[in-house]
Amino acid sequence: MSAPAAAPSLRSDAEVIGLVGLAHGTSHFFHLMLPPLFPWLMRDFSLSYTEAGLLMTVFFVVSGIGQAIAGFVVDRVGARPVLFFGIALLATSGVLLGFSGSYGMLVLTASVAGLGNSIFHPADFTLLNHRVAAPRLGHAFSVHGLSGNLGWAAAPVFMAGIASVTDWHVAGFAAAGVGFIVLVILWLRREVLTDAARGLVAHGDSRETTNSSQLGFLQSGAVWLCFAFFFLTTAAFGILQNYAPAILGEVYGVSLTMATAGLTAYLLGSAAGMLTGGFLAARSEQNERLIAVALGLAATTATVIASGMAAAWMLLPLMTVMGFGVGVAGPNRDLLVRRAATSRFGRAAFGRVYGFVYSGLDTGLAMSPVLFGPLLDSGRFREALAAVAVLQVAALLTAWRVGNSARAVQSRERHA
Repeated sequence: MSAPAAAPSLRSDAEVIGLVGLAHGTSHFFHLMLPPLFPWLMRDFSLSYTEAGLLMTVFFVVSGIGQAIAGFVVDRVGARPVLFFGIALLATSGVLLGFSGSYGMLVLTASVAGLGNSIFHPADFTLLNHRVAAPRLGHAFSVHGLSGNLGWAAAPVFMAGIASVTDWHVAGFAAAGVGFIVLVILWLRREVLTDAARGLVAHGDSRETTNSSQLGFLQSGAVWLCFAFFFLTTAAFGILQNYAPAILGEVYGVSLTMATAGLTAYLLGSAAGMLTGGFLAARSEQNERLIAVALGLAATTATVIASGMAAAWMLLPLMTVMGFGVGVAGPNRDLLVRRAATSRFGRAAFGRVYGFVYSGLDTGLAMSPVLFGPLLDSGRFREALAAVAVLQVAALLTAWRVGNSARAVQSRERHA
């Protein structure tokens, strides 16, 4: 038997985390390639809120289905080639947007972008779990989440800014340029992202061979609870991602600039929460408790905003606090999923477990416009904000169940 590999150095870990974070930030940038352009697209194609939101439903339906499949591909061929494929598809979607001249072309753009997006969570988390030392995983997940939030924060400014100065076609081509530049950077440092997953699995956890079926993980209640948790949290976020400027403008009568700044405040607060959550996650095994406190804070803040009783000047601080709560939950969420996965299936199943669980994220974002777009079309803006709070409370209860389930499995194994 070969000797165990030496633990990765801090420098090696930092580069892996940075490159994976860059890729993840790019995927989130393309999440918001289309929504900032909705005012132009709705004008040019005479779209309703529901029709515009349907573009994001297409994006996340394709991404959700693709993500569940991508996990198996990552486990079989490795994460690096799958990661490159996803980045290339995202860049291609920007080219398609630039050439779009009909609603059908916009749907095609959303479909290609969704397929590109589908690979990131199974590929990213497989690389991080296999290439980063365990004591630094909390920080790795924190940076991973933070980079995603920075991608979200950059996209509205980038896309709307270019569209305002030129037009939305140029903004699409510019987004494609971002994707191709990132692909070149990752290619030049490709040796850092060599996927050692298969080699590590060969000497790894005995649980990896206990399930003869590749779909054995679907029999785990903890896996399904993780899926539900992602569905609930991202359904809530989907309301804000797609409609926050419109909602805040209608409920509080603020300008479009101020309302858009509210979404930016949420995303920046979430980024700060991600950093804080990474340090908290590294110092605690009670991840579900941290999630409950963080999402409880976010739900309370959402309720205050939905009441319509807050002063307009309080919108930015309140949106920041809500984002902070959701952000703190992020790294703890990722470690909770890791614990749920490894407690039953070991390291060989990282790709498919992460792929399936995180398809709940895409499902929530896909369903959100369908469920809540009609509320906005009928002028029920406060009800949409109230739904954010309800979904966050349901998510924290689900996280609590996940943590208890994973801990019960680990306790049985210790006493077996």
